[in-house]
Amino acid sequence: MSSTLWLMVPYIAFTSFVLGHLWRYRTDQFGWTTRSSQIYESRLLRLGSPLFHFGMLGVIGGHVLGVLIPQSWTDAIGISEHLYHVVAVSAGSVAGLAVIAGITILLYRRLTVSAVRQATTTNDKAMYILLAAALITGLLNTVGSNLLWGTYNYRETVSPWFRSLFTLHPHPDLMVGTPWTFQAHGLIVLSLIAFWPYTRLVHMFSAPIGYLVRPYVVYRAKPNKSADKTRYARAWETPAIPRR
Repeated sequence: MSSTLWLMVPYIAFTSFVLGHLWRYRTDQFGWTTRSSQIYESRLLRLGSPLFHFGMLGVIGGHVLGVLIPQSWTDAIGISEHLYHVVAVSAGSVAGLAVIAGITILLYRRLTVSAVRQATTTNDKAMYILLAAALITGLLNTVGSNLLWGTYNYRETVSPWFRSLFTLHPHPDLMVGTPWTFQAHGLIVLSLIAFWPYTRLVHMFSAPIGYLVRPYVVYRAKPNKSADKTRYARAWETPAIPRR
């Protein structure tokens, strides 16, 4: 593929990602949600959603280590190339299989549960296709390039190319000679990044992290007992209990 492609497409995708989120936030705050369908069906959701989300944490962590952190850094702390690939294949395969199992269950649920299927928009369908394609090609790269057709050190080509985009000194020529599976994965991921703001994936930026540290909400106190004012200083006021 032409080096121009690996220069223009990433910046188009990043521009769409940033401006799209700003536009979405200003014009569609009520639509900034997962549009949860748990009310329609919960059994398959309880199985597929944790597999998908916890698997994605592993996938994202692997990409941070493999793409954003230079190879020289891992070499400096004594992680050899062989050890890195062993960890990448084992951990990446587990995380990748968990994500694919999770998204398979979620897609099956959307296709077979009538109410969930009717609540699925056109953008949702396109998003699922891109996401599934990115996961499949990513797992193919992790397993295939290390076990099936020989080891390929993407940290010497793909990783420097991706990091160079953020330093505004891009090196698109690094991607020209990479295996087609890595090129396909890169283009699919860039397409997903560009399409991200217009899908339910925006909910990633509104995760309720504050719930981890917020105080309890007191709905009803025990009779003849007042709530701990220090503990519940930021919570709702304790409701008065009528005496009989």
